[in-house]
Amino acid sequence: MSKAAKRERQKENRERARIERERMLKRERQTKTLRALAFLLGPIIAVLVIITLVSGGKDKNVAAASRCGKPVAKPTRTFAAPPPQTIDPNATYTAIMCTSEGDITLALEPTVAPVATNNFVFLAQNGFYDGLTFHRAAKDAVIQGGDPKGDGSGGPGYTVAGEVPTDHYPVGSLAAAKTSSEPAGSFGSQFFIVTGSGGATLPNDYARFGKVTKGLDVAKKIEAFAPSSGDGAPTTDVKIVAVEIRENGTALSPTTTAPAATSSTT
Repeated sequence: MSKAAKRERQKENRERARIERERMLKRERQTKTLRALAFLLGPIIAVLVIITLVSGGKDKNVAAASRCGKPVAKPTRTFAAPPPQTIDPNATYTAIMCTSEGDITLALEPTVAPVATNNFVFLAQNGFYDGLTFHRAAKDAVIQGGDPKGDGSGGPGYTVAGEVPTDHYPVGSLAAAKTSSEPAGSFGSQFFIVTGSGGATLPNDYARFGKVTKGLDVAKKIEAFAPSSGDGAPTTDVKIVAVEIRENGTALSPTTTAPAATSSTT
C-alpha cells in the first residue's frame, strides 16, 4: 500500500472515530435530559394517577349530580295544590335526567302539553325527583319512576289534568303514569319512558309531554333490569340523582321555596 493510500485510510478512520464519539455524546446528553424530565414529571404523573383513581372510585351518583347541577338538599315532596301555570309555551324546555346508570335527555313539549310540562318542570325545579328511584321496569315496554314511596302508590299530594295524545306513545315517549281508575291524562308525579313496542301501543289515556333525544340506550339498560316475570321492581336499584331543567338552553336554578308546599321530607 502506498504512503498516500495509507494516509487516506488513516484520515477516514479518524473521521469515523470522530463521528462515533459525537454520536455517543449526543446519546448521553439525551439520556441525561430524559432522566431529568422523569425526575421532574414523575411526582406530577403520580399525583394525576392518584386523582384519577380516587375520582373513578367515587359513587357514580356523585358524578351524575355534578352534571345536573346542585340538587335541592331537602326536596319538597308534598304540596297543598297543583302548581300555577308559569312556563312559557313559546320557550324550549329540556330536562337532563341524571340517573345512577347514566343521563337521559328529554325534550319537553310546552306547546302541545303545557299543563303536563309545567307540572313536571315545577316538580323538577323543587328537587322532587332528586334521590327517587325507577320503581318499575317492564320488558320491551316502559320504565317508570317519580314515586316518593317507591312502590307505585305515591305522589305529590295533588293531580293535574294533562294532555293526552292521539297517536299513542312511540318509543322514547315521556308520559305521566296513572292508575286505571284515574281519569285520562291524570298526572301527579309519576312518569314513564317508553322503551319498546309493548309501551308504544298503550291506549291514549296517559298525558304525553316529551320524548328522549339522547340516552335512550340508558333507558333500555334500565329496562333490562326487569324481573324474570317481565314487569315489576328492577333487579338493580336505579336512582334518579337529579333532574336539571333548561329553558332555551339555559339551566334554571333549583327552586327552594315552593308556593304550594305544605311539608318537606327527605
